[in-house]
Amino acid sequence: MRVGPVRCNMARFFGTDCKTMIGRLNHVAIAVPDLTAAASLYSATLGAKVSAPVAQPKHGVTVVFVELPNTKIELLHPLGEESPIAGFLARNPAGGIHHICYEVDDIIAARDRLKATGARVLGDGEPKLGAHEKPVLFLHPKDFCGTLIELEQA
Repeated sequence: MRVGPVRCNMARFFGTDCKTMIGRLNHVAIAVPDLTAAASLYSATLGAKVSAPVAQPKHGVTVVFVELPNTKIELLHPLGEESPIAGFLARNPAGGIHHICYEVDDIIAARDRLKATGARVLGDGEPKLGAHEKPVLFLHPKDFCGTLIELEQA
């Protein structure tokens, strides 16, 4: 059986104008089975500035923010059994990259443009306040090379 190249639909959604839609990489979110050990790895081993754990009950996670000069790493740990991160860790017990977050200037315009091209916005399609208290949306990973994308209002 011959397997062809993986097809990525990002060009279909962003087109040649993608620079005008997505901005700075805001963060990479990593689901971790042990938040204390992961925070220690980033602070003690890699020398990064790491926040104290912050419970986010609305999102079902506890987060630790790792500050880098050009972006952030968001370490995610489930807060309760109903957490979407609990399901992710059940499938990936060692943890792993959960999503990538890009900033957009206008989240509603970005959503409308993406939906017009066929991209699937998760949930009800309306922005919610994210862990940084800014409006966010998530895009279906099957539309973006297998990667869950978060868009955050800049």
